[in-house]
Amino acid sequence: QVQLVESGGGLVQAGGSLRLSCAASGSIFSINTINAMGWYRQAPGKQRELVASIDYGRRTNYADSVKGRFTISRDNAKNTVYLQMNSLKPEDTAVYYCNADQYRYLRGSGYWGQGTQVTVSS
Repeated sequence: QVQLVESGGGLVQAGGSLRLSCAASGSIFSINTINAMGWYRQAPGKQRELVASIDYGRRTNYADSVKGRFTISRDNAKNTVYLQMNSLKPEDTAVYYCNADQYRYLRGSGYWGQGTQVTVSS
């Protein structure tokens, strides 16, 4: 099993920045099965959506709504993925969930973090 622990959420004004981190831990065997890591978010009354993902080779994928504002990165030695969020908008307000899976692309399966709240005030 793999545990994902997120940090870095909070309250910020529109136009501000936040950096989310997600560290994976567990058995060496389980950790070594992880390929893609990334972030989903879910706003009240809305479906969970993929925000950004990065595979072990550091190839990235972003939702259109965050392109040019968010940057995903990872440190494979630390089994940690980061999401740098700049130029935040009120519509970015959501609970952000870290996700990790054995596949090259996230598909809503695999391991999940507990979620961290991001609130952007106007």
